[in-house]
Parts: sequence; structure tokens; C-alpha cells
Amino acid sequence: MTYPALDVSGADADLVLAIVDDFSPSAVEDLPSGGISIFFTSVAKRDAAQEAVAAAFPSATLTPRLVDDEDWARRSQQALTAVTVGRLTVTPPWCDEATAPRAGRTPDGPITIVITPSMGFGTGHHVTTRLCLAALQTLDLSDARVLDVGTGSGVLAIAAALLGARSSLGIDFDEDAITSARENMDANPDASNVTFQTIDVRDAPLVPADVVLANLTGGTIVQSAGMLKSAVAAGGSLILSGVQEHEEDEVLAAFAPATPSWVRKDLGWVGIMFNDWTRTQV
Repeated sequence: MTYPALDVSGADADLVLAIVDDFSPSAVEDLPSGGISIFFTSVAKRDAAQEAVAAAFPSATLTPRLVDDEDWARRSQQALTAVTVGRLTVTPPWCDEATAPRAGRTPDGPITIVITPSMGFGTGHHVTTRLCLAALQTLDLSDARVLDVGTGSGVLAIAAALLGARSSLGIDFDEDAITSARENMDANPDASNVTFQTIDVRDAPLVPADVVLANLTGGTIVQSAGMLKSAVAAGGSLILSGVQEHEEDEVLAAFAPATPSWVRKDLGWVGIMFNDWTRTQV
């Protein structure tokens, strides 16, 4: 088995990742010579991503290739380690943290989440995921219903459950992402109250949740603002990430007159949270 990959150099890596997010990337790694290599679930998605990156960065060097499955697994294990954000440690299954005794759903102790990074970006290594994990830990999730829109690997939905949520639902239009999320759920048996569903939010109304997470892209968040607003239950919270700093004002305008209660910036990315949501903000 091989993985379609696209090597990109001569362009801002974070901006490239934001562009290719619409083409279901499966993983990313740094290249020894500089730049990044992005993996996709199909050659067609890789080629479409290549066209989009070439249009945005005409001077970038783009090299499509097929990577052997065993070679990818070996290099992944060498490159990725555990990431800790507050109480949460997200680890691939080959690290020591994955086999250490786990605290499970404890009120205030450390929590370990095992995520296989072969599908979906949400391993905890990307800044946008870390911003969401940080925002979640500012909330009291006891008895909360959580909705993770665009769940990817499922890491945020699983984290919410382990932080005390009554229920946690992760949705994605990509069936491969949902398959990956369910496999990751099986690796975290303490997150027994998590479910994943293949849903295209453009076609199906969402049942309002107490906490809604949307780690997407700035453009997608703006386009989906109406749907995201209606998905937040009265008095609930909305967490947004995947927003680049130059998109912040446009995103905030899309959710006006609501005022964010939490904003954090890291490496050019912005995490935004709105609390005490009221129906007048819809």
C-alpha cells in the first residue's frame, strides 16, 4: 500500500496547511531539507490540493509522490512524540505515555489521549488543535453536551468526554475521518460516552449542544457562521480555531454582536471562544 504525498517548499507551511485542509489531508511531516510533506487519502485529492497550493504560491516547489506504507509508518514513529496542553497529553500509541497507567475521567488530574496520526491532522501537534484543547480546559464540562464539527481524528471529542462531558458527538462529512475517529475512540476506553457520525452540516440540521467546537478554516467558519450559531444551546459556549491572524476580524464580524470571552494567539493562529450564548445572537 502507498500513500499519495505532496512535498512543498518555498512557502509558509501554516498557510499551505490551511489551503489543503479542504482536500482531506491525512498527515503532515517536516522534510529534512526544509518544507513539509503532506499525505492524502487519494491521488485525486492530492492533485487537487497541488493545484490550489500552486495558485496561492506560484514560486513554491511542489513535488507529488507515492510513499510506501511501511516507510511512512517508520518515519512517523521517529518524528512524532507526545504533546501536553494543560492537563491533557496527546500521544501516538508507540510512545511511553500511551502505555502508562491512565487517570481516566478524573476531576482535576492529568489525562492521556492516544491518537494514531495516520489519519486526520488532529493529533494535538498542530497549533489549532492545541488552542482548542486549551479552550476546553477553561470550561466546566460537567453534564455538558459537546459537539465537535469537523472532528477529523476525533481528538477534541475524546478530550471533551475525558474532561467530564455528559456526551460528546464528533461529526465530519469525510467517512475516512469518521473511521479513524472511531478507531481512536477504541484506543481510549475511558471515553465511553463519545459517538462519531458522518454528517454534512450543509444538508442536516444539528441538535444544539452546550459546547460547540469548530476547528476548521477561517473561510469555512465565516461561511458556516449561521449553522454554528444555531448549533449552540442557550447559555452555551462556542470554540473556534483554524483562524489565521489576518482572518480574525472577519470571523469576529460573522458572529457579531457576540463578544469573545477568550482569545489566544499562537504562531499566527487564533483561538476564539464565546460563552453564555443567547438565542438573540443567532
